[in-house]
Amino acid sequence: MRIVHYLNQFFGQVGAEDKAGTEPLVKDGPVGPGVLFQELLGPEARIVATIVCGDNYFVEHIDEATERVLAMITDYGADFVLAGPAFNAGRYGIACGAICAAVMNRLGIPAVTGMFPENPGVESFRKAIYIVETKGTTAGMRDGAAKMSRLALKLAKGEPIGSPEEEGYIPRGLRSNYFAPETGASRAVTMLLKKLKGEPFVTEYPMPVFDRVTPLPPVKKMSEITLALITTGGIVPRGNPDRMESSSATRYGKYAIGAFQGLTAKSHETVHGGYDPTYANEDPNRVLPLDVLRDLEREGVINALYPYYYATVGNGTSVARAVQFAREIAKDLISDGVQAVIITST
Repeated sequence: MRIVHYLNQFFGQVGAEDKAGTEPLVKDGPVGPGVLFQELLGPEARIVATIVCGDNYFVEHIDEATERVLAMITDYGADFVLAGPAFNAGRYGIACGAICAAVMNRLGIPAVTGMFPENPGVESFRKAIYIVETKGTTAGMRDGAAKMSRLALKLAKGEPIGSPEEEGYIPRGLRSNYFAPETGASRAVTMLLKKLKGEPFVTEYPMPVFDRVTPLPPVKKMSEITLALITTGGIVPRGNPDRMESSSATRYGKYAIGAFQGLTAKSHETVHGGYDPTYANEDPNRVLPLDVLRDLEREGVINALYPYYYATVGNGTSVARAVQFAREIAKDLISDGVQAVIITST
């Protein structure tokens, strides 16, 4: 069987972040992690080509990049496609997911990728494709590659695919009928008895787990506090000096506003890729309400506005990355004596 493997610029051995704008290119045979995949796949399959594309280029030109990658896959007569694994790299995950979905839907051949569960590519594509669960870093490369290889071979051979627990892929939210040796009532009672005895058991219908954040008490005297502004709406100084991503953010910016009474189209813009930027670029105060807060400052409603604001992009950004941003920003604000924050979105 002929395999085509998709990698980003880093794993494709083109370069690091400075090469994230690399357009799709193809290399013969396995490259980088493809060597490990070839070892795990054995003689049943051969990686005939590796397609490499920069993360930034793909997410900024999704339709065009997808078409070019599909054409390359077709040229090599692939029987199935491997992508990644992308671990917890958001842009890479989006690219792997988009390619696998296009390969399965349009070319009609199997495709498998691998990601950490919090990768934004999981939420976007898990219902459409098989995504093997991996660790968050390359420390899980061999384990992830082994599971991807096993699943890929089964798909390529048309063999029945077991449950997520059996095969190691992330649940797709699909249900299938099967004959169980016991009725549902009997299984439920068995689980209940195990729970009462403190014994381990596995539910047949796992519920989602959400973070619970205990709210702080309200501010007693707004007129005595320093207030800060944060936005996930992507408002940055014009020109985007920190090269913040339009989705799947890996960074945030801290920008001075001490000299501004409000934002203008000449001074600021949005880089967010998840909404129509027209009105935010026309008047950035619509997303980061600096003009209104200056009015409140002059009126004495608040004592002072913090002379910097923080900005990032929530579009596709992983929960783990958002938690990291929050901890770092909160530490900074607390040390500077900020007592309250207004966070705006899109």
